[in-house]
Amino acid sequence: MSLVLIIALPFVGSIIAALLPSNAQKIEAWLAGAVAVICTLLIAFQLPAVLNGQVHKLTVSWIPALGLDFSLRMDGYAWLFAMIVASMGALIVLYARYYLSPQDPVPRFFSFFQAFMGSMLGVVLSGNLIQLVVFWELTSLSSFMLIGYWYHRLDARRGARMSLVITGMGGLCLLAGMLMLGHVVGSYDLDQVLASGDLIRAHPWYSTILILIALGALSKSAQFPLHVWLPNAMAAPTPVSAYLHSATMVKAGVFLLARLWPVLAGTEEWAWIIGTAGLLSLTLGAYAATFQMDMKGVLAYSTISHLGLITLLLGLNSELALVAAVFHMVNHATFKASLFMAAGIVDHETGTRDLNRLSGLYRSMPITATLAVVAAASMAGVPLLNGFISKEMFFAETVFVGDNWYSRVGLPAAAVIAGAFSVAYSLRFILQVFFGPPPKDLPRAPHEPPLRMLIPSAILVLVCLVVGILPSVTVGPFLNNALISILGTDMPAYDLRVWHGFNLPLAMSFVALLGGMLLLWLLRSWHHAHPGRTPFIYRFDGRRTFETMLEGLDTLASLVLDWMRSSRLQPQLLLVVVVSFGVAMLPLLPGGWMAPQVFTELDPFFAIMWLAGGACAIGAARQAKYHRAVSLLLAGGAGLVTALTFAWLSAPDLALTQLAVEVVTMVLILLGLRWLPPRVQGDDEPPPLVSFARAMVRRFRDLVIAIIGGAGIAAIAYAVLSRPHPQGISSFFVEQAVPLGGGANVVNVILVDFRGFDTFGEITVLAIVALTVYALLRRFRPPPESMDLPKARRKSLTNTRLLSTFAEPDPKTDVPVGVMRVPAVLVRLLLPLSVLISLYFLLRGHNLPGGGFVGGLIMATAIILQYMVGGIIWVEARPRIHPQQWIAVGLLAAGTAALAVWWVDKPFLSAISWDLVLPVIGHIHLSSVLLFDAGVYMLVVGATVLMLVALAHQSLRLYRKPSATADKGIN
Repeated sequence: MSLVLIIALPFVGSIIAALLPSNAQKIEAWLAGAVAVICTLLIAFQLPAVLNGQVHKLTVSWIPALGLDFSLRMDGYAWLFAMIVASMGALIVLYARYYLSPQDPVPRFFSFFQAFMGSMLGVVLSGNLIQLVVFWELTSLSSFMLIGYWYHRLDARRGARMSLVITGMGGLCLLAGMLMLGHVVGSYDLDQVLASGDLIRAHPWYSTILILIALGALSKSAQFPLHVWLPNAMAAPTPVSAYLHSATMVKAGVFLLARLWPVLAGTEEWAWIIGTAGLLSLTLGAYAATFQMDMKGVLAYSTISHLGLITLLLGLNSELALVAAVFHMVNHATFKASLFMAAGIVDHETGTRDLNRLSGLYRSMPITATLAVVAAASMAGVPLLNGFISKEMFFAETVFVGDNWYSRVGLPAAAVIAGAFSVAYSLRFILQVFFGPPPKDLPRAPHEPPLRMLIPSAILVLVCLVVGILPSVTVGPFLNNALISILGTDMPAYDLRVWHGFNLPLAMSFVALLGGMLLLWLLRSWHHAHPGRTPFIYRFDGRRTFETMLEGLDTLASLVLDWMRSSRLQPQLLLVVVVSFGVAMLPLLPGGWMAPQVFTELDPFFAIMWLAGGACAIGAARQAKYHRAVSLLLAGGAGLVTALTFAWLSAPDLALTQLAVEVVTMVLILLGLRWLPPRVQGDDEPPPLVSFARAMVRRFRDLVIAIIGGAGIAAIAYAVLSRPHPQGISSFFVEQAVPLGGGANVVNVILVDFRGFDTFGEITVLAIVALTVYALLRRFRPPPESMDLPKARRKSLTNTRLLSTFAEPDPKTDVPVGVMRVPAVLVRLLLPLSVLISLYFLLRGHNLPGGGFVGGLIMATAIILQYMVGGIIWVEARPRIHPQQWIAVGLLAAGTAALAVWWVDKPFLSAISWDLVLPVIGHIHLSSVLLFDAGVYMLVVGATVLMLVALAHQSLRLYRKPSATADKGIN
């Protein structure tokens, strides 16, 4: 349960923070800080078991048939990263409390911040591959919101979009790789995957899996060439940069590479893909950081360089290199987060981060300067700091891991050069900001921030010092335990001592230190000799390249859209039908699916019924051009024949559903037909003979497509229905409906149990469609004054309502000419009866024809009838019917029924049954599917009423003036 709390608390805190008032900044900070501290304590309580080698697991069945379970897993490696995420989050919350202005939307910040923390903890603790990808994408979404927190700024919106596009595309690649990985192993469980390294590396899909997973990991960790999003994400508030872009989010990629190191590493493909990306990021990031003029720009490119160092170590296929990589992940999180905090303090107190304007801040900000100097020294690899130890381990691996002359010489040389640049940009960062002459013309007079704002940075700097002096005592046990979780008990020997004697890695460290100081002196000399000259690095702009690519994609999409789209609906439907038919034919191409079967004797009454249905269908097609209402009525006749066919073939549930659907859709379309524009003949119409020839060709084409499509669907249906009994799935549903589903109505059991996931998706789509229709028609909503109709006019619209929307209304009474008046009171008496009937069908649906969908349609039909007779303002005049709330409650009810079974350790969307014996009433059988069915019922009613509200708005617009029906575009 503690693992669940670690994941759930940040999301709960996110929801609470979003609901707090905007002026409760202290409460929101306390809430976020309390959540982070509690998560840290919960993780710390797992330490004794983790140090003993135990793997704490929690698995809840979700869809076991597909190998999908909600699984949480904490071993030593996951514990180490979870502790970094939670404890660093607590420090950042304290820092953000004083960084954010009271004018900022603080609830939104802490809401997204906690959502990101929960998502990152989910990535670290996931024990299922697909679940890991879900949390992975949640980190991308929450980071998008945090980067674009100041959305009024163009750079924030651009940076947020760039990060979401690149990391989101990487997440899709990761999903594909994880699906293939799970298919190869035969399970998505992380333990089984980690135990199948030989199987995965020997599989023909290994290279593809490696490329896809590498794209996901390298995009998240900002590795070349997918690194361009990170510098542009610096538009985010500094607490976001200190948390996401130094300690957590950018570590997700290298975390995953290290997690999958036992199953993917050890091959040449791994070395070339991962190692090359790391080497290029290491060198290019270090070079670019040296020339940045923004404090956060220096830190952003240095982050890319250090992540490249970690990625290169992971790509060396060496266990000792893996040790150095994990160690440097921890070290980088401490000194880089502290430096980001220092940059934020300088920006907060001076009003600028421009290195050309900052100078000599040590005099007015001595504590901040001291903390920044120590953190920058750790980043540069100065002895007695934690960055020096892991960087020396990196130098050692580049020297001893090479198996040929190029790697034995090239890797150490590249490492020293990158180390020299690291020293150069670290030293430049400190000297240019905190030393030199006093600053001039700053937006604000520099001074020290509140002491509590310095505490998080001071704690991290203290960690850098303590770990740098006593590494084996402080971080040694945690690092060793994390590596055992990755490599097992067969661990390589390594030593975290500060002093290993005079050796080549130590010499490389001092060469890098001296080389960095010399490089900085040369760069300053060149800058003084060539003032105003732009360095070569500024000729490359990742943001401009990214936006150029997006513009190219937009242009290509516009060309394709211009080629394929049409202002007429018919060509678009033609394309949909043709493509759907082609896709449906693909599985039928091999043949053998249409085995000869014996036909039963054809009943003449059935044949006559279908001749009538076919006549209705043909008539609907012929009348569509001239009489839309007649065409719709004929289409309804064909639908009625379909309902009768279901009843004829002993499928009363389907017949009832089909009939209810026909009624509702017919009336809704009928009400909406008046808004279709009339066909207007253009001035450039071709001659009559040419127009006639084109119409004949088009009709013949449509006839052929209709015959082929209809015959194809009929053939597929016949092939499915006539298959031998053991090969079909219908027998399974019939035989297992009562034992497994607990219901005798097979159709309803399929909808709410066997295929409940499909039903849940369908009602979600229905909700989206209803909201979309409402939003589109809401654009034409009449102004508020049009709702205040005259009393006589309101009475005429309320007491009687047109039963035909196509007759011209009388200007005096607003009632269509020739339409019979129906007393509204008679129709209103049907509403309570309709409610009872709909509830009756809802409650009986699991064992007899009915269900939530049928009950909802019956209720919707009653409401539509009230709308037609009760007046155009009847729907909105009934405050008890709030369609948006019905839709929301319906989705929540269905989702609750799907999730509640987890409390009894059953898979997602399973059914729970209770048998009760009550006085007087007697035996009652209850099931959780009733709640699911009730959700379907409410959603169908809410969606129908919402569309009626949209149509009512249109009707008010139509009837606002007696002459409104003469407006152009109204049929």
